[in-house]
Amino acid sequence: MPRKRPFSAKKKKQQLRDRRERKRGDPPAAPGSGPGSRSGSQERGSDAAAAEAGDPVPPPHRRHDPSRFRLQLGGPRAEALARRRRRAQEEVLELLPESALELDPDTIYGPGLDFPRRPPWSFAMSPEELRAREEAAFGAFLRALQENQHPEGEDDGGDVAPFERNLETWRQLWRVLEMSDVILLITDARHPALNVPPALATHVTRELGKGLILILNKVDLTAPAVATAWSHLLRRRFPTARVVPFTSAPRRDPAPGLQRRQRRGGGWSRAVGPRQLLEACESIVGGEVDLSSWRARLDRAEAAAARGEEEEEDGDEDGAMMAPRQWERYRHGVLTLGCVGLPNAGKSSVLNALVGRSAVSVSRAPGRTRYFQTHFLTPRVRLCDCPGLVFPSRAPPALQVLAGVYPISQLQEPYSAVGYLASRLPLPPLLQLRPPSSAGGWTAWDICEAWAEKRGYKTAKAARNDVYRAANSILRLAAEGRLRLCLRPPGYAAQKDLWEQHPETAALAALQERGEPGVQGSVPPEEGSTSEEEEECDSDEGAEPGEATPPASTAANPFALLGEDEC
Repeated sequence: MPRKRPFSAKKKKQQLRDRRERKRGDPPAAPGSGPGSRSGSQERGSDAAAAEAGDPVPPPHRRHDPSRFRLQLGGPRAEALARRRRRAQEEVLELLPESALELDPDTIYGPGLDFPRRPPWSFAMSPEELRAREEAAFGAFLRALQENQHPEGEDDGGDVAPFERNLETWRQLWRVLEMSDVILLITDARHPALNVPPALATHVTRELGKGLILILNKVDLTAPAVATAWSHLLRRRFPTARVVPFTSAPRRDPAPGLQRRQRRGGGWSRAVGPRQLLEACESIVGGEVDLSSWRARLDRAEAAAARGEEEEEDGDEDGAMMAPRQWERYRHGVLTLGCVGLPNAGKSSVLNALVGRSAVSVSRAPGRTRYFQTHFLTPRVRLCDCPGLVFPSRAPPALQVLAGVYPISQLQEPYSAVGYLASRLPLPPLLQLRPPSSAGGWTAWDICEAWAEKRGYKTAKAARNDVYRAANSILRLAAEGRLRLCLRPPGYAAQKDLWEQHPETAALAALQERGEPGVQGSVPPEEGSTSEEEEECDSDEGAEPGEATPPASTAANPFALLGEDEC
């Protein structure tokens, strides 16, 4: 075997530097042009001399930043994390009444909370001038919000919750709002109070003067009566907006409990809501845009689904990134629909369900969509997908995690979110956990430790129960909808019988029962999901060998149990 040649640390550093430059797309550096080299000092000296002489200095080369569109959410301080961890270990949990599931949107988006607006601009501005003006306006917004923030209110939820601090992501929202004729605000039907920022709805309807459609997505994850109650509440708060129920995975049992995993996506021909969305758009547009091609597309898809066939695609090309121009309503007779909302609300899934194929990638982790992209549904209808943004709010951080808004993989302290969930859902009987050794009752830490013992989660070195991994596993079950935490509108418990007997509730239940053959085609569920994601979910939530679901007639537990073919 030949002897290895020595490789010095200096050569290793140069190799890593060259690799980073190739990844960024920078031109190869000349020998001796490092940051401490003599040639680099000469170049900087020449630039300084040119600046002193009054000559224009060439702008620096703009390198590729891979984290340009990455989610940037603020987090709590170390002291707050330590307090939450201590509370999760000591505080005994009690199951709250059903009225605790009621959430008033005014407590989430109270007065004084707004979102960053784009400053006035014109096409006569240079890119550098516009960029500087946007950065100044965004910095002023952050400073004004920081002044109204109380450091001691991090644990009680009265402070401003983590929100998006990446200016590049807000720029994507500004562009989508400017180029769209009708805004589709995608809302998770489980947490509408968190997913409908009033400032955004008011900005669209009053300041921009554009149509607004609130899409209650994932209605299959909540009871029809709860979805009907939220629809009426949203109509009262936003009279000019239309509310449309939607789901890309119909026919899912709305009973509470731990459900089997069902991949969202694929089977787009059974989506519920495309026809109602078409009718809402027709009521807004009137006769200014011809939407007959969209209706004909839905009719062809319905006929193909009735025959058990797949309709051939029309071959419409995806809309390219067009040059910026002054907005004109229904330009060239084309209706532009902009899909906006919070992360993990299902914006990309709605777009795929309307198009009938996997046009954009989807993921269970928030922040999959990094920049806006357009796709033509028909020659007269264009869809624009916007990345999700977390708006400034006073929502409990635990609710943000359970709603899938905050990335679970970035949590430093997941136990408080587990405690929030366990106080509203009976997790110990649901997950079939063994009672803790202490007779005081369950704590959030005890639930995580019992789940780690049941699933076999152990640390690598000491072989102790991996409580952190168990907490993340429980939170993923809630974010995916297998543990269904569905919030209710205010006063729902007092009028529960009224909402269950409402005519719209029966119509929505029938719609979920049969599904709506609204769009064409079907794609395999594996498209749009990363392999790392699948491996992580399969390893975390896979079923234990030997566990089987008992027959429904003999099961004493009203909740669904872990099954053999769960993954």
